[in-house]
Amino acid sequence: MDTPYNVVGSARAIASAHPRLAIVSQCWAALLDWQERAQLRQRLSNLNDHELRDIGIARGEIDYVASHRAVDPRGAIYPT
Repeated sequence: MDTPYNVVGSARAIASAHPRLAIVSQCWAALLDWQERAQLRQRLSNLNDHELRDIGIARGEIDYVASHRAVDPRGAIYPT
């Protein structure tokens, strides 16, 4: 039988010792993800229709593209 060991200072040991830290970490990650989506949405909105067409999206797809960064609107799926 294997015995799991927590290394002092490892993410697993810290998360199990401080469940509040895990919640704060998840909230921080969600905030950073939201900020990244907002920046992408703003950058795409600043492009004109010709530039958007060059990269293969329509103006009406900007929100979808910003929210689903791993999914290409043309059907290809990319890892995030």
